[in-house]
Amino acid sequence: MIKNYLNNNVARYASKWLVLGIDVVVMIIAFILSYLIRYNLTLEFDVAQLPFQIPIVAVVSTVAFLITGSYKGVVRHTGVKDVYNIFNAICLSSILMILLVLANKKLAVFGWTTIPLQIIIVHSLIGFLALSASRYLFKSLYNTIVNKSLHNTKRVLIYGAGESGIITHSAITNHSKSNVKVVGYIDNNNKKVGKSINGVKVYSKQDLNEEFIVANSISEVIFSIQNINPTALRELVEGMVDYPVKVKIVPPVEDWINGELKFSQIKQVQIEDLLDRAPITIENSKISGELKDKVVVVTGGAGSIGSELVRQICKYDYKSLIVIDQAESALYDLQQELKQNGFHNFLPIVGDIRDKNRLNHIFTEHNPSIIFHAAAYKHVPLMEYNSYEAIKINVAGTKVLADLAIQHNVEKFVFVSTDKAVNPTNVMGGTKRIAEMYISCMQQEQKTKFITTRFGNVLGSNGSVIPLFKKQIDKGGPLTVTHKNVTRFFMTIPEASQLVLEAGAMGEGGEIFIFDMGKSVKIFDLAKNMIKLCGLKYPEEMDIKITGLRPGEKLYEELLANGENTMPTYHKKIMISRVRGLDYLKTRSLIDELCINNMFFKSNTISLMKQIVPEFISSNSDLCEVDKEMAKDKEQNILTNIN
Repeated sequence: MIKNYLNNNVARYASKWLVLGIDVVVMIIAFILSYLIRYNLTLEFDVAQLPFQIPIVAVVSTVAFLITGSYKGVVRHTGVKDVYNIFNAICLSSILMILLVLANKKLAVFGWTTIPLQIIIVHSLIGFLALSASRYLFKSLYNTIVNKSLHNTKRVLIYGAGESGIITHSAITNHSKSNVKVVGYIDNNNKKVGKSINGVKVYSKQDLNEEFIVANSISEVIFSIQNINPTALRELVEGMVDYPVKVKIVPPVEDWINGELKFSQIKQVQIEDLLDRAPITIENSKISGELKDKVVVVTGGAGSIGSELVRQICKYDYKSLIVIDQAESALYDLQQELKQNGFHNFLPIVGDIRDKNRLNHIFTEHNPSIIFHAAAYKHVPLMEYNSYEAIKINVAGTKVLADLAIQHNVEKFVFVSTDKAVNPTNVMGGTKRIAEMYISCMQQEQKTKFITTRFGNVLGSNGSVIPLFKKQIDKGGPLTVTHKNVTRFFMTIPEASQLVLEAGAMGEGGEIFIFDMGKSVKIFDLAKNMIKLCGLKYPEEMDIKITGLRPGEKLYEELLANGENTMPTYHKKIMISRVRGLDYLKTRSLIDELCINNMFFKSNTISLMKQIVPEFISSNSDLCEVDKEMAKDKEQNILTNIN
């Protein structure tokens, strides 16, 4: 209530004209003081001349303030630039006064005695100090009365006492609604430790412990370090997650708005920042040459990977971009986003990759050169008991696109696969592996270059674990993990999309490109870190519930199947898988049979999938019974042959 009252009155009365009036009054008082100081606090000067000189001082000061605009700054946000403007105004005022005095001496047109040069100099010094002091006095009073009067003021530490840390301090203290008090800086530079910057003490890293945080009621630690190695930053942040504080981070300088850091840009550290993602270098020239003047098609273009592919392709000099997806709302949102970002040379098409006639019409009309096929059903537990749809989209849909690619002489077909296609334990992974195999079969036609890319989980994609954890934290927990030892590979959506484009550019047909996903992450540890990053204690304030492996779920993922190994490429993050040879005619025949049987809802589709992909062994699913039946049949056949 007090804050609202003060805010309203400050906004109503503390206008720039009031500031101008106060500044002029300050200059008049400074003028009188300059006489008193010059004459040793006595009245041995001609006091009778003051009524004539003061209006002149007021007019000259007003003109100087109006020209320099020093009165226009928001006083409660006074900074170095405002003091610089005051300095300019004082200099201009002094010059004008000197010119006026010289003119009066020569022409004697004014009815007042000349002002001594010493008085003008002293007046300038007192005026500058008084105006600067009044600005900072008002700023301090405002912060004390408005921001610090509330009981919920947050006390924070800034990690980094360099230039970025000082700018962060200014961004915090100049934000009227921040309710934040900077208690201190943390820095590794021993020369700074123990000193003060802007009245804030610098502490060493060794001072930062739980006892210090509790004693000083610290609620947040803000990392403000530029040009730091991502691994070093991760280690620093991870060192904080065990303390009862929220951890925030200042973005890189290049992300600041017009080169200036805003308070709103200081964000809480995300779990993605702790996954040690080394920056990926992409050969944009190679991708640019591959896409130049080409008609590009992206299927599943409104999905997580597909939409990022579209965003990145839009930066290149292609001829036209066709974005196909059956999700109307998501496609519309992508269309509006691209338009707002100034991209217009693209065509969003609502369509189903299973509709061969529709796709044939699109291909005939636009004659694509490159296809990025990202459309797929990908949720493991759902697809485990919706095998009809999984086969129809992931296998039959890919088959339709691949057949049309050859029919329409498409130059390249880049298939986005998954690590779940490796030694699959679920229907989704099995269908993606079969799709990979069909791509390999079609490569034998030697018409279109078929390229497969294979990688693990992408951070922030629809249905991935991190958005799920965030929702569970917002609801008060608990977080759910399927198994305490379950691990996953992670990659950001932009990283994965960049590597898909790079692999597509370098591919000559027939390759399965494997992406280096870094170290696998233990999901249980990831959940604990997310809880701690929110300033909560595990398990006292938020617990983790073990729910058991879901149908078809693995404890850990693999990027290579049994018997596969890799060859390097010129990009250290991209490798080529050496896959086992296929009986192409037999494989293609079985895949055709699978699609037909699925179309007529025949019951043998799962066993047929396992026949096509012998390493497909179901896990934690009702479909394990199919494996048992197939094992019995195999054993029976062996006995029959022996007899």
